[in-house]
Amino acid sequence: MSVFGIVLFLLLGGMAFWMLLFLMAFILPYWITLGVFDMMQPKRIYEDSEEE
Repeated sequence: MSVFGIVLFLLLGGMAFWMLLFLMAFILPYWITLGVFDMMQPKRIYEDSEEE
């Protein structure tokens, strides 16, 4: 029964490791890039009031 616990622990730890690796390698740079492009766009605050 202790072998089952060790295997389960390694399986869950491995899944958590690969999920964190995926997040750090793909999702985080994608999120940062979207934020940079959003900050670079010009802001149009008074767009609605000019149309009326």
